[in-house]
Amino acid sequence: MSNDFTPTDWITTTEAAELTGYWVTHIRHLIREGHVQAQRFGRAWMVNRESLLAYAREMKQLDKAKFDPWRTGARQRKTED
Repeated sequence: MSNDFTPTDWITTTEAAELTGYWVTHIRHLIREGHVQAQRFGRAWMVNRESLLAYAREMKQLDKAKFDPWRTGARQRKTED
């Protein structure tokens, strides 16, 4: 943890769920996948508020496109030569 730690920048997974409307299990999934910044303090995971809000804004902006498997590059479209 760096010296510029600000407690107000970090929230619990429960607070993160209340803030975004996501389920706590989804917040934990986002942490595991590295979509949001989080750090463990004792037994509790704390989520960086700004990284969570940035993720939520991005998902809202993508709207239905977030479900498009071609968006992430996970699948490659076949091009005709």
